[in-house]
Amino acid sequence: MNKFLTTLQTAFRTEEVRRKILFTALIFLIFRIFAHIPVSGVNVTQLKALFSQNQFLGLLDIFSGGTLANFSIMALGLNPYINASIILQVLTMVFPKLEELQKEGDSGRRKINQYTRFLTVPLAVLQAIGMYALLKSQGIIGTLGPLDMLGFMLTMTAGTMIAVWLGELITEKGVGNGVSVLIFAGIVGSLPAMFGRTASTTDAQSSLGLLVFGLLGIVVISSVILVNEATRKIAINYARRMRGNKAFGGQQTHLPLRLNQAGVIPIIFAVSLVLLPSLFANFMLSSRNPALVNVGQFITTWLDPNGLVYNLLYFLFVVGFTFFYTAVVFNPTKISEEVQKHGGFIPGVRPGTQTASYLNYILTRLTLVGATFLGLIAILPSLVRGATGIENIALGGTGILIVVSVVLETYKSIEAQLVMKNYDGFLRK
Repeated sequence: MNKFLTTLQTAFRTEEVRRKILFTALIFLIFRIFAHIPVSGVNVTQLKALFSQNQFLGLLDIFSGGTLANFSIMALGLNPYINASIILQVLTMVFPKLEELQKEGDSGRRKINQYTRFLTVPLAVLQAIGMYALLKSQGIIGTLGPLDMLGFMLTMTAGTMIAVWLGELITEKGVGNGVSVLIFAGIVGSLPAMFGRTASTTDAQSSLGLLVFGLLGIVVISSVILVNEATRKIAINYARRMRGNKAFGGQQTHLPLRLNQAGVIPIIFAVSLVLLPSLFANFMLSSRNPALVNVGQFITTWLDPNGLVYNLLYFLFVVGFTFFYTAVVFNPTKISEEVQKHGGFIPGVRPGTQTASYLNYILTRLTLVGATFLGLIAILPSLVRGATGIENIALGGTGILIVVSVVLETYKSIEAQLVMKNYDGFLRK
């Protein structure tokens, strides 16, 4: 804690870093102002009631930065951009040209970011149409004419692109990853209201449960920090090579394998998949067809967010997507080839196929632990409800995971900039 406070004090004393922190705070303020400018024609009271009853929409509100429940002009937030980024990451594994582009350094990453922004626009239009259909079916918004519908879609899409632009400004001129920081801003900005709502619905008999909830929150935050920072270091030796009269190599380093390679992405995939049936069930329940109503009631009964079936499926989906995403972002065969190409080897393991098998063995065991942890984080609200009796949980495991991860990432970014600043000063001397 002392190191954290010392780093912040040093950051505010350093003019360049202080300017970046203040710039990020200014973008925060602009983002929160946009979050409170509502779209006309929407019944915000009914909309908030709908979001409180649907966990899928609640999670979308988290990733929109808290703008969806208010249905501001940034109602779609960063969801289309996040979906476009995920699609581009998967396509990188399918199309070799995209994979080569990703390896070209800054120029390649800029092109991929440009493709991501292009893909964000049609995804935002589709999500705007879907959101309009949902709100209309719930009686929250009336029927719109062609011009009004066009204006509605343009407003939603423009709001998304403004949010993306603000995020990129933070990445370029502020501290931390802009998209993650804006999501963090949305969660933190809604915390006072969320805690107030939790406290107001907690009677005297469940005050002990509220205390247990607070202690569990501390344990969860500590666990998230521990898992996010945990790495398995694989020792790698480099053979000594002679070029003329000079010797090269002979160094020893390590390959860090993170316990949580996938971050929060598997939870996004899993919750989208497990809650989509419930979303369709809501449409079926409002249908005039008795058969569709019966199907909707069946889905709602079996996929109750507090039920065993829902939480078991949710847990299994998170574990499965964690293994899938880890396989996408970390390829043991390619890592083995790169190590062998530069004359490296793992002590006791032969280069080539055996190195790839060894890395895959280690990665599988690490991923199992990380996937289990993410699965428990995902179903944490249901576990806490059962342990404390508090129905209105202020912040779920996914929100805690995002907040803690962004704080750690931003802190490391500030530390790196301070180190670079000191290094530049040393060179000038």
